[in-house]
Amino acid sequence: MKLAPGQVADRLSQVTGWELSQGAITAVFQFKDFAEAMQFVNRAADVAEALDHHPDMLIRYNSVQLTVFTHSEGGLTEKDFELAARVNQLR
Repeated sequence: MKLAPGQVADRLSQVTGWELSQGAITAVFQFKDFAEAMQFVNRAADVAEALDHHPDMLIRYNSVQLTVFTHSEGGLTEKDFELAARVNQLR
């Protein structure tokens, strides 16, 4: 179920490092090098598979940007914030 703007703001305050951007939530994770970034991507992919909720990922050498949005609902849902919180635990 799509969250109302107030609910989005509340949930966003609970996931450090994530911000609202064009109706999605996004975060950038920095690493020592490409290999470390790719290890993070693989761990994040495992979390996404377990939740059956898949982020867009942009990899630039030692930087990984994740963007999350529930396409089927046309907005942000609890699933997006659950994924964000779980990915934050991988840091």
